[in-house]
Amino acid sequence: MKPEDFELFSTLVKQRSGLILTPEKAYLLESRLFPVARKHNLKSLEDMAQAVRARREEPLLLDITEAMTTNESFFFRDQKPFVLFQQKLLLYLLSARKEKKHIRIWSAAASSGQEAYSLAMICLEEAAKFQGWKIEIVGTDLSREMVARARAGIYSQFEVQRGLPVTHLVKYFQQIAGDKWQIKENLRQMVQFREGNLLTNVGVEGVFDIVFCRNVLIYFDGPTKTRILDTISQMMYKDSFLILGGAETVLGISDKFKVVPGAHGLYIGQDSTYEL
Repeated sequence: MKPEDFELFSTLVKQRSGLILTPEKAYLLESRLFPVARKHNLKSLEDMAQAVRARREEPLLLDITEAMTTNESFFFRDQKPFVLFQQKLLLYLLSARKEKKHIRIWSAAASSGQEAYSLAMICLEEAAKFQGWKIEIVGTDLSREMVARARAGIYSQFEVQRGLPVTHLVKYFQQIAGDKWQIKENLRQMVQFREGNLLTNVGVEGVFDIVFCRNVLIYFDGPTKTRILDTISQMMYKDSFLILGGAETVLGISDKFKVVPGAHGLYIGQDSTYEL
């Protein structure tokens, strides 16, 4: 790939998704963009670069962006955040939101939906404690393909074997054609999936009690991380919770949150007095 074409594609992807592509990732860019070129009847990446420069047609720009976005997810990923959610955060909100009996949860950069559905399963497991409550779960992702997959709730045998307890597979899924499993209707109805870009239009409105934004910030530069965290902070109460990935932090990036001692990856508003 010509250096000027790499610069064109990497700049486009950064502007639209925040993803940083360094020159050593040129191989990754090439392997992911060749299928996009074929889809748009372009013979090479050089032809696609020329098309971007000449026409900047939105369907092509969107496909390029989506092709470079990492979509890795599985059920109950890393386990600890979900244990924390079930054993600590829901119990806190059971008391803190007892007047309005309404909890809103946002799974940002939800990919194909496993995180959001994992949270929904936990909420169903704890349903007896929340009789009469309204629990909203919203998952957003910039990829139209991932949002469509998440809404369908259909996963392969390999995907349901990654982190999902067998008891939950039996309880919350139904087997369909071949090795495919689909989330049962009652669980799918608990989660809304929408297109949303953390850099532009996040795809959700209002205020959330819990925000999962895990394994997302690692792909961005410092200023972009600050922008995203500032946006999220505006959609949280002072005692709302933010859960980041194990390799992520707000320290040195945002002054809107503080660490919750004893809970790695858990943050809360600076003015909150919450303790585990």
